[in-house]
Amino acid sequence: MPPEDTDRQDLAWLQATALGDRAAFEQLYRRHQPRLLRFLWRSVPRIELAEEIVNEALWVVWRQAGSFRGEARVRTWITGIAYRCMLRALRDGPPAAEMNESGLPDFLLDALPADADEEARRVQRNWLAQGLKTLPEDQRLTLALAYLLGESCEEIASIMGCPVGTVKARMFHARVRLRNVLPALAGEPPKIHKT
Repeated sequence: MPPEDTDRQDLAWLQATALGDRAAFEQLYRRHQPRLLRFLWRSVPRIELAEEIVNEALWVVWRQAGSFRGEARVRTWITGIAYRCMLRALRDGPPAAEMNESGLPDFLLDALPADADEEARRVQRNWLAQGLKTLPEDQRLTLALAYLLGESCEEIASIMGCPVGTVKARMFHARVRLRNVLPALAGEPPKIHKT
């Protein structure tokens, strides 16, 4: 389905949800729950917490569907709710010892050849996880929204509640930091790239 049709369908389902249509909400839930879960389980320490956050976010969507003003796509609005629920859960919950390494975004492994053996993929995944751990949380989440969910800078700004320039700066600084950190983590001499 083309993105425009998906956006129109999401809007129709959200408007029906605002009127109490459970079947429309179920369709919204089925479409957005998997992508939200993929995003969140890479950002929280336990898959169970990610599932709780997604359910909380979609409960907010059910209750607040009538407050959607159309300033962003429905998908962006829902992702923003999930993002704020995640921040609240991380702030109010027990401290996360570390990022969920098993949730390392597969999109970062696309550079490996298709016939790479599992050991090489495991090594690559661990290496990238270590690099991502060096990023501040806002930079790591910005990269996940951009590269995992495919959100534009404008959509990320809406989700994170910040200016577009801040999103671009976070992406720039995250890439520079990874460019500086990843070679050292691989045992190569560092090549310092300035910001």
